[in-house]
Amino acid sequence: MSQSERGASDSGLPRVRPAGSTRALSEAYDTALLDLDGVVYAGGKAIEHAVESLAVARDAGMGLAYVTNNALRTPDTVAEHLSELGIPTGAEDVITSAQAVARLISEQVPSGARVLVIGGEGLRVALRERGLDPVESADDDPAAVVQGFGGPDLPWGRFAEASYAVARGVPWFASNTDLTIPSGRGIAPGNGAAVEVVRIATGAEPQVAGKPLPPMHRETILRTGAKTPLVVGDRLDTDIEGAFNGGVDSLLVLTGVTDGAQLLAAVPQHRPTYVDRDLRGMLQGQPEVVEVDGGVRCGGWTASVGDGQLELEGDGDEIDGLRALCGAAWGHAGDGSCSLESAKALDRLGL
Repeated sequence: MSQSERGASDSGLPRVRPAGSTRALSEAYDTALLDLDGVVYAGGKAIEHAVESLAVARDAGMGLAYVTNNALRTPDTVAEHLSELGIPTGAEDVITSAQAVARLISEQVPSGARVLVIGGEGLRVALRERGLDPVESADDDPAAVVQGFGGPDLPWGRFAEASYAVARGVPWFASNTDLTIPSGRGIAPGNGAAVEVVRIATGAEPQVAGKPLPPMHRETILRTGAKTPLVVGDRLDTDIEGAFNGGVDSLLVLTGVTDGAQLLAAVPQHRPTYVDRDLRGMLQGQPEVVEVDGGVRCGGWTASVGDGQLELEGDGDEIDGLRALCGAAWGHAGDGSCSLESAKALDRLGL
């Protein structure tokens, strides 16, 4: 894929519009690094078109890796769930923030060192994989403390154990700091909320491994061997920012938490390379988004800025309209966030 196809961030300047691609993304990139919740499944059930799209991409030779900030479940458990949904997956295809933080710890403490675990089985399995010894008490003389999502039944006393050790100066690590996590009943507190409890109690700051930080991206590359990866996600502040920090391209799908208004207001590190409805976007090329007199065009739509708002003219595929709006909004905002009124333009697209 040429630099002109990849879009506007090649020079190091802020991305000012989504990129186009004359080739299907499944052919242009060797490996898809896929987020799970909001991309592949929601509430435990496969998102529409996900199973079929992943099968086609895999059959075309694209590697598929599933990358999650949730440190509770083991790779075996995640792989089993995906396979039950009709997506054949091995544990080696799953990369978790527990694995990323375990590697980070192993680089700073001796082999066989004790690590106080505040979290679930995913952390314990990952620590043992790196030759470390999970323990349960601050009185077990741990060389490190690691905190990961422990699920709704994690006892409050576990935070006290972490606080006792951290207050003594034991190095503190966190798998991730996502403040919330989606559940079948709504939005629940995530590991970031639990990390805040220990932070408040101790005044300390943990080393964090998960998306969007570099240790997680490094873990995915080490485990997949990807040369030209494409990050696929639904969250701007984890998936897309993680791709930005890793210097790789990204595809935002609109099946999860990000809506049109949030996308238009994205700051540079949250601007995806490509935008599409769902995982079918991996199987096709991406339309070119170009500057024209008076605005930005994609497909049959032209977006422009006027009277303090984003304006949209034309018709055609609604996602083309959104891509054009991204070009107008990001170009106007430069290295900041677009604050122009966008509701009227998005209403035209049903977004």
